Amino acid sequence: MTTMATCSAPLRRLFDRLDSGGEPLERGLRETYECWKGLRAGDIAPQIDAPQLEPLAPSAFICRRVEAGRDYVIERNSETLARLLGGPTDRLAAAPDRKEAVRLRRLFDSVLQAGEHVVAQFSFTSAAGTVVAEVLAAPIISRSGMQDSVLGAVSLRYTEAAQHCLTDKEAPLVFALPGAENLAGACAHLLRTSLSPLEIRDFEDGEHKIRPLVGVRRRDVYVFAHLASGASESVNDRLCKLFFFIGALKQSGAASVNVVAPYLCYARKERQTKPRDPVTLRYVAQLLESVGLDRLLVVTVHDLGAFQNAFRCETQHLDTDALFTHALAPSLSHEEACVVSPDPGGEKRAELFREALERRLGRPVSKALVDKHRSMGKVTGEIFAGDVEGRTAIIYDDLVSTGGTMLRAARACREHGARKVVAIAAHALFSSGSAAFLRATEIDQIWVTDSVSVSEEARRDASERLHVVGLARLLAGAIHRMQTGGSLNELLEHELARQL
Repeated sequence: MTTMATCSAPLRRLFDRLDSGGEPLERGLRETYECWKGLRAGDIAPQIDAPQLEPLAPSAFICRRVEAGRDYVIERNSETLARLLGGPTDRLAAAPDRKEAVRLRRLFDSVLQAGEHVVAQFSFTSAAGTVVAEVLAAPIISRSGMQDSVLGAVSLRYTEAAQHCLTDKEAPLVFALPGAENLAGACAHLLRTSLSPLEIRDFEDGEHKIRPLVGVRRRDVYVFAHLASGASESVNDRLCKLFFFIGALKQSGAASVNVVAPYLCYARKERQTKPRDPVTLRYVAQLLESVGLDRLLVVTVHDLGAFQNAFRCETQHLDTDALFTHALAPSLSHEEACVVSPDPGGEKRAELFREALERRLGRPVSKALVDKHRSMGKVTGEIFAGDVEGRTAIIYDDLVSTGGTMLRAARACREHGARKVVAIAAHALFSSGSAAFLRATEIDQIWVTDSVSVSEEARRDASERLHVVGLARLLAGAIHRMQTGGSLNELLEHELARQL
């Protein structure tokens, strides 16, 4: 619940929002909160030492109160905390930015007094412009046995891309079809709006009815669609509902209908490989356009050229190369890396990622290729080109379904001397039969995005090796720029400069 109404007036003047009992949306804050909640285990506050936070986000920090509450010693610092305080320091009182240090001190005092975690938000002006800060602060017990320390995390974002504040005239309506509620909700939150209600009815004979429950006339509408099979719906059910909903929106007078489908189904079949093969990507494009689609936004499509040629309406494509390089760079700072394409068809995709990783690391990254031919359900090919010996092999693909191709490439890398194997895929379908891939000891880490909801079963199978990169801020930034103008080509670099 919000605590603004109950806190003191001086504290209210320092913060735009104070929430107790809520869970933060930003990834680094959420990971820190989950760690605190898990270690708390029903106690008033957990006892946490700095080493326990090492696996967590770099935004996490620990501060201990000293000198009768007049100052806090920073026992575990973070880069984002240092940026907030104007530079590195070991005490709040010595911080270059005294105003932000006072904010934190008073926030920490209130957290230790209440004994509950708080998520606070405030804005300030820096040399780079106006910045919105979101801070998680939770009480912990220090080595002395006293509840005199705070576990926290900081997220800093520039208002241009992170707040995405739109005027009433610019603000779109955002709908979420089944399976896309979490991602759509996070994007709506960043856009400072909420999900619009809709009605879905499934009839006994398998037919569907879907309609918006708010007026859409002359409004720009964004529909988040989860186009992968779920526990209760097939991909065809979800695609059919999307067709009907686009038609209902256009018939109701929507100014534009924009579909946000991070994973685009049927995109893998973009050409004929055998006589009389269907080209399903083109058929899906024709169906979407026929019911009135104005714009489609996707993430890391299987074949970009085929995707762009299949559609006649406006399309926007966002790739995940920069997001993954940003996430992996810290662990590769002292390691030699090699980017591996698991099949010849993905060689260009892997090469673009390798180039992005080279730019991020500032040093050469080698490459390798695993041969593969699939025909009539059988996979063949024994050629391995490249040198992975003693290196971290990064197997890069656009999606993982059963994981057979990835696992086959991982085993080949191990056989050729790879010291560590990391599997990366933008879309985690994790269909039936993926358990062998998720549990494989040959793979040290699996990185995916939340373009497709990852099931709890898949998380259990992969255990701590699975890492999910959030897309909400990237998609919200794209929607904001599509509504107000701005370059989508600069979006990823801008997001990474703010250190997502």
